[in-house]
Amino acid sequence: MRNALTIDVEDWYHPELVQQHLPAGSPAGQVQESTGALLALLRQRGIKATFFVLGEVAERYPSLIESIAAEGHELACHGMSHRPLWQMAPDEFRAELEEFARTMQRIVPSAEIVGFRAPTFSLDNRTRWALGILADLRYHYDSSIFPVRNPVYGVSGGPLAPYRPSLGDVARADAAGPVVEFPMSVCTCAGLRVPVCGGFYLRALPFSVVQSCLRQINQRRPFVLYAHPWETHVGTPRLGLPLLSRWVTYYNIGAMLQRLEMLLDEFSFAPMREVLKERGDL
Repeated sequence: MRNALTIDVEDWYHPELVQQHLPAGSPAGQVQESTGALLALLRQRGIKATFFVLGEVAERYPSLIESIAAEGHELACHGMSHRPLWQMAPDEFRAELEEFARTMQRIVPSAEIVGFRAPTFSLDNRTRWALGILADLRYHYDSSIFPVRNPVYGVSGGPLAPYRPSLGDVARADAAGPVVEFPMSVCTCAGLRVPVCGGFYLRALPFSVVQSCLRQINQRRPFVLYAHPWETHVGTPRLGLPLLSRWVTYYNIGAMLQRLEMLLDEFSFAPMREVLKERGDL
């Protein structure tokens, strides 16, 4: 079974927990170096992925986006400014997507971009209006919903396999929904939903637990794995964040790339659009 491998192309200063504590001035970026290392890893293993690109990164580093496309990976949208959906009005979100489309058209005019992932997984019932806008702008799928709630994001009780969310309740499937959702993967253990699909969860959980959970998921459905280039790069700057934010953001960064490599060696991966097509969802 092939699973969806996804990379959220943003710089080290874009995460919400970091942006609140950035010093004055324009921070130096490292996304070219950190994403380049991931591209080399995928090239070595002959694996293609979906790269959810932040528009600000594309504007600043167009050659990086050209390189991703030239190597045959899928390009998708991660927004323009990394503002969560709950910080935007619908017209602001539409304007961001339109600006993103213009930016990508200048850089990679032949790319067909049909997938979206909201910054900070910020699609929930407060921001379900975003689904209609995505459909209006011809996005075919979304991968923003975490089907377990934490203090920052998530949708309690949402479906675990790809589905079409209802425009009135994103936790409910509706065959007439205009956009396919590939939710972030969680494993059900003793009645609890445990996130195991990447990011902080891949860095913090015992690796054997992650492996076991992903194997369990693959017995029923494909999973999605995600990573940010900055969390696979030992040179990521460390800010003096509050204790919990510092732990969530930086814990075990030194082990992330090796863990990702081991998962690439064990499981089969493809771009998200291909996985959804194989399932008949697109």
